[in-house]
Amino acid sequence: MDEILSSQTNALGINEFLNSAKKYTESSFPNLDISKMFSESISGNIGNAFEISNIGNIFLNEIGTAIGLMISVVVVIIIHSIFKAIIENLGNSSSSKVVYFVQYLIIVTIITSSFVSILDVTKESIRDIVEFMNLLIPLMITLMLTTGTIITSSVVQPILIFMVNFIGMFIMNFLIPLLLVAITISIISNISDKIQIDRLSKFLKSSIVWILGIVLTIFSCTLSLEGTLSSSVDGLTGKTAKAAVSSFIPVVGKILGDTVDSVIGCGNVLKNSVGIIGVFIITGIVLIPIIRVLILWIAFKMTSAVCEVVADVKIVKLIDQIADSYKILLAILISVSVMFIIGITIVLKITNSALMYR
Repeated sequence: MDEILSSQTNALGINEFLNSAKKYTESSFPNLDISKMFSESISGNIGNAFEISNIGNIFLNEIGTAIGLMISVVVVIIIHSIFKAIIENLGNSSSSKVVYFVQYLIIVTIITSSFVSILDVTKESIRDIVEFMNLLIPLMITLMLTTGTIITSSVVQPILIFMVNFIGMFIMNFLIPLLLVAITISIISNISDKIQIDRLSKFLKSSIVWILGIVLTIFSCTLSLEGTLSSSVDGLTGKTAKAAVSSFIPVVGKILGDTVDSVIGCGNVLKNSVGIIGVFIITGIVLIPIIRVLILWIAFKMTSAVCEVVADVKIVKLIDQIADSYKILLAILISVSVMFIIGITIVLKITNSALMYR
């Protein structure tokens, strides 16, 4: 059995895949040994692959950055409040408006510079996930073929490749720009009481959430239905082929049938192990961006709550709307990662179901 696993690992290019996959976890888990994790997954015993201490360091770094951002915004608001009180006591309303606009521009600059950097991180994470899935899918399809699930492989491969690339491009080229439009509308709406287009911004943000839900549902249902239908056919085909080999080949037919079972079983073990590695790597790709966006979302919510006492209503509303935008970014990252993890899980499940029919 060990010889079969070793020969299939070398012949199918699994080692090359593991070496190529290391770059996707270097930022989150620099000390993670993917090859060791793969060996452990074959034996059914995976240790603590993700270092808890490293995750704690990531949290501390991001919390420090978020606190610095909060302090910057609060300081600007306090300085504005002091100048506003002085100017209003002098009875100069025009100067008060100028000071407000200066404050607003400074806060918008601080907020947007942070948000744009997070957008770049989000796009890079989605791009890495799509690139990794394009690396993972051909290997998983090859491993599926070694288990005899030919029809399932031919059905699943085009669906997976198309959906993964389509979803990645759709999010980067449509949903994220749509979120930028919503943020721009929020900024414009809070400049003055004369411009009120908050409802349009809320509509765009809610549309993004609904679209994400619809895409996730379509992806999961399509892959699950197509795979389930084809897996039953593969199971019956494999069972018939095994019975034919055992019955019609004299003397060695039963031995050949058992040998084929061993080879197929080893291929299935390798496929499941590669799928588990894929789930871990996707988690590693999105872990830092999710932590960063989560902390910034909480930080902006806290900032809006703290500044409500001294800040202008429009400033508080702007900060709160930016916090909602971070929440949508968090939803995008979680949805993409969960979607592709579900896709990997469905592929493993439907292939295992095909083998159960035999």
